Amino acid sequence: MDPHLRDLRYFVAVAEELHFTNAAQRLHIAQPTLSRQIRQLERQLDVVLFDRNQRSVALTVAGKELLDGARKILDLWEVTNVALQEAGEVLRVGIQSSIGRGLIADLESASGHRLALHSASWNDPSSGLSSLQADLALMWLPVPDGVRYRWQVLRTEARWVLLPENHPLAATETIAFADLADESFIAMPAEAGSARDFWLGNDARIGRNVKIGAEAASAEERLEAVSLGLGVCLLAENNVPLYRWPGLTARPVTGLAPCELVVAWRSDDDRPTILDFANRVLAGGFGAAAPAPELVAAE
Repeated sequence: MDPHLRDLRYFVAVAEELHFTNAAQRLHIAQPTLSRQIRQLERQLDVVLFDRNQRSVALTVAGKELLDGARKILDLWEVTNVALQEAGEVLRVGIQSSIGRGLIADLESASGHRLALHSASWNDPSSGLSSLQADLALMWLPVPDGVRYRWQVLRTEARWVLLPENHPLAATETIAFADLADESFIAMPAEAGSARDFWLGNDARIGRNVKIGAEAASAEERLEAVSLGLGVCLLAENNVPLYRWPGLTARPVTGLAPCELVVAWRSDDDRPTILDFANRVLAGGFGAAAPAPELVAAE
């Protein structure tokens, strides 16, 4: 019968302490129990592990050999045990309605991790990270706090504009942002912070003020506002299919920097699982460019 990990832990404790009472205290067990387990281990292995007398305990040659191997076995088990726990861990991913929920299945497949969805509103730019409701978050740069959060870019996409199909600019295949500068825009709530500015195109306005036609707290509200003619809005290229709606169309915009989709996490979260997730997603090809949406009116 082979020794158990428990037996090896007992042996290592005695070998390091060279004192049965001290080792028993370290292991939080009774000294007679420890002595009995060590004698049983010696019988199992058919060797003497310790030279004992009334004043001292010393390792035998066999005991020294076992100590080296037992330490390696216990260290390997600790590493394996951590890996097993992480493999079974469910990571909570914060995601806003402006990012396709179908990404979760793709991310789970690419990363090999089990994921649970945390739906966040546009009023929470951290997508659940700040409230500890999410371990990771999918968001568009810029992140709300470059010190508090770290991130890994997953993919880069062009920005498009959603507008009524009878809008004068809808007749062109691409639209220059300069031609949109005087349009009314549908804005995210003020709580969205830097994300609100980015999706209003403020990074390309060079000091020109934006006209706000309405505010929307969700993708559904934004769709409704554009369909009512209250303004236009910018979208990520791969989100265009999410905004197909009768009477609306989308066009790519030139003169704007692209948007970057990232997976973000708290800077003080040093779990290996988190960085492993980001690395596996990239290695799994998630960052590959997706086909561009067709330039057609929504049906």
